Amino acid sequence: MDVVIVESPAKAKTINKYLGPGYEVLASYGHVRDLPPKDGSVDPDSDFHMLWEVDAKSQKRLSDIAKALKGADRLILATDPDREGEAISWHVLEFLREKKALKDQKVQRVVFNAITKQSVLDAMKNPREIDGALVDAYLARRALDYLVGFTLSPVLWRKLPGARSAGRVQSVALRLVCDRELEIESFVSQEYWSLVALLATKKGEVFEARLVGADGKKINRLDIGKGEEAEAFKRALDFAKFTVASVESKPGKRHPWPPFTTSTLQQEASRKLGMSASNTMRTAQRLYEGVDIGGETVGLITYMRTDGVQIAPEAISQVRSFIGRSYDKRYLPGAPRMYKTKQKNAQEAHEAIRPTDVSRRPADVRKYLDRDQFALYELIWKRTIASQMESAEVERTTADIVAQAGGRGLELRATGTVTTFDGFLTLYQEDTDDPSDEDGSRLPQLAAHDDLDRREIKATQHFTEPPPRYTEASLVKKMEELGIGRPSTYAATLSVLQDRGYVTLDKKRFTPSDNGRLLTAFLESFFRRYVEYDFTAGLEEKLDLISDHELNWKDVLRDFWKDFEAAISGTKELRTTEVLDALNEILGPHVFPARADGGDPRQCQVCGTGRLSLKTGKFGAFIGCSNYPECRYTRQLSVPANSDATAGVGGDGVRVLGPDPDSGLDVSVRDGRFGPYVQLGEAVEKGDKPKRASIPKGWSVPELDLEKALSLLSLPREVGLDPESGKPILAGIGRYGPYVQLDGTYASLTGVDEVFEVGLNRAVTLIAEKKAGGGKSRFGAPAKNLGDHPEGGSVTMRAGRFGPYVSHGKINATIPRSMDSETITLDEAVALITAKAASGGGGKGRGKAPSKSKKAASAKKPAAEKPAAAKKPAAKKPAAKKPAAKKSVAKKPAKSAAS
Repeated sequence: MDVVIVESPAKAKTINKYLGPGYEVLASYGHVRDLPPKDGSVDPDSDFHMLWEVDAKSQKRLSDIAKALKGADRLILATDPDREGEAISWHVLEFLREKKALKDQKVQRVVFNAITKQSVLDAMKNPREIDGALVDAYLARRALDYLVGFTLSPVLWRKLPGARSAGRVQSVALRLVCDRELEIESFVSQEYWSLVALLATKKGEVFEARLVGADGKKINRLDIGKGEEAEAFKRALDFAKFTVASVESKPGKRHPWPPFTTSTLQQEASRKLGMSASNTMRTAQRLYEGVDIGGETVGLITYMRTDGVQIAPEAISQVRSFIGRSYDKRYLPGAPRMYKTKQKNAQEAHEAIRPTDVSRRPADVRKYLDRDQFALYELIWKRTIASQMESAEVERTTADIVAQAGGRGLELRATGTVTTFDGFLTLYQEDTDDPSDEDGSRLPQLAAHDDLDRREIKATQHFTEPPPRYTEASLVKKMEELGIGRPSTYAATLSVLQDRGYVTLDKKRFTPSDNGRLLTAFLESFFRRYVEYDFTAGLEEKLDLISDHELNWKDVLRDFWKDFEAAISGTKELRTTEVLDALNEILGPHVFPARADGGDPRQCQVCGTGRLSLKTGKFGAFIGCSNYPECRYTRQLSVPANSDATAGVGGDGVRVLGPDPDSGLDVSVRDGRFGPYVQLGEAVEKGDKPKRASIPKGWSVPELDLEKALSLLSLPREVGLDPESGKPILAGIGRYGPYVQLDGTYASLTGVDEVFEVGLNRAVTLIAEKKAGGGKSRFGAPAKNLGDHPEGGSVTMRAGRFGPYVSHGKINATIPRSMDSETITLDEAVALITAKAASGGGGKGRGKAPSKSKKAASAKKPAAEKPAAAKKPAAKKPAAKKPAAKKSVAKKPAKSAAS
């Protein structure tokens, strides 16, 4: 019997069928060891010794592997064919050696690029040893990420409240988004005009020509900057005689794109299918691991984490045969197409992503796949076939036209591009922003000296536009161009930026949040080298050189740590005022936009004498007045006076809506540190707080009137009396949204408007359902059973205070924003729960820190007792166990720092 180790249970099940009864295939469920989320897990003073920890779940799986090895002949490590896969095999082997679970068993490493029977059987015939260089590259990357995260993040927590973490690649990706936003904000639009003539041949065929020159001088796109200039050209063209000066036609070719790499797949899936990078990788993983087709589990695509663009010779032969059978002979090139990767070091690259069997058409497997799986498989299949097809042939025609107008010589140009042979385009077209890839209209038959008739002259005003915000596709493309990170990590990097609240994705484009911009400004001020694009790309190149046996991984760590430690030490003595001054300088245009009246943008408009500047509090940064506490004006960072969020609020941050009919006090709308709100009256004495209510999201501040403001101030409102208890049922808007409540029992409402409309019957029903439970989550939505966990017990999906989450026993794992909770699968849920358990997450009460008063009491107690008495309780008293709870508390923030 041979024991085979793979990562996932789905893969284990498939491969077990392929190998037969002589093998036992077990899953590691990904990484089995990790660096403990605490100081000292990587120790630079001990030659970067790394401390590895096995969590409870992995401990059980490793014990199962050790148990299976008893009496086995071989241990075959068959994890994925990349650095991470090599590292997982290494971790499994190291653990088994430490536990002395290996006796005389032979250890072999096998890799396969596709989960098909032939690929797996061929791999078993060609075993090798673990690649030490790939493991070293993994160790270096893991140590670098740990050292940056766990060394820099505590500095952020002390100097920049509200910042959650920084990361080696994450922070540079965030800088890209912030730099683009700065470009947009500083962009000055420029006016320009274009002149287009609608002309016709003597046969009446109409086409367009653009003005490109006048009086022997070339006219570029932005050269006509005023309406008066454009009108002068238009008048001249209105009375001009048009003649064709020359016509030139040039044949050209458009070549097919290579098969997909990880990066190009993410980009094209985003553009064509609207899929996020993380969803693309999850879906590709399922296609790779295998889909049940007619009772047989079949891997449909090759491994999806690769930098390579070439495919295996036998696959090329299969593709060419398919093209020869399915298309006219013109569509098959005389020789196979060969592609070369643009990556400097493709150590991790195997084949490009392709179908495992091109004869398996998308239509043939559609009924076995869900919507995303089918769409992605079809995209990969078409791209692979097209990559071996003949080039498309085009004809580009350019006609230069002369317009004579009262002694002036004006030059116009008409262009047309037509496809004369579609080639690979018959099957596949890539979405692109390159205008040269777009077909133009065909020009009519033109010849030199032909006279043309004028139909219309159009002068059109334009304004230059700022560069667009990054989409997932364009950000991934930019990161790859700069050499930042690795394509296999892009999806996780973008998810972290969103999960930490550093960016938001609106209309499929990234916008940095205030916290994101603050973090970037801080890093650029005090750690500039470590967010520079070239430095980060240089580190990636060094990691590649490690994997290629050209650099020692500890030498790379030593070089990095020497300068990084010095940079960290230099910030420890920084005063908060120094940090804020630096941030004020960098973020000045963003935080203090120019005023419409030309006044000083940093002058406080409430007191008139104070200066506005960045300040920090326990909830993060905000703008405040230098005359505090006499002047209490505050606002959010990115809410200039002319923004939608505060439109209609006066220059002093207050807009009076009118008097309250009951009290006669003024009702006003104001701009606060946490957003706009309404207020009744003013503070009479210091410390006296008038009644306030936040303006709910989705409500327009400019359109807010007195009636709506009073309705907010009236909350919570009494819906009616409960028929059973006679107690009042209240409706209001709380920290977690709209609700109804009775005697401490809260039930969620569907929206803000329902707070003002909900009747007694519905309120009673909601509260009764909440009290009864009945399989419903605490927020009113029913728990959805996703299936049984591999270790027993059901896995459910519920709605929670902080969003939907999956649950198994006492383990609850939040569903990331990048995942669709409506379509989450059992495998995805199990993966989330496994990751949560690995990080030390558990049920209620786990990791809860003792209150300050309890800690203070326990700290003081031993000091008050006599030395002799102090010894006794030290051995027995339960308080000695408390540090364990405290330790788990330390894990949580530390974990978020490095990930």
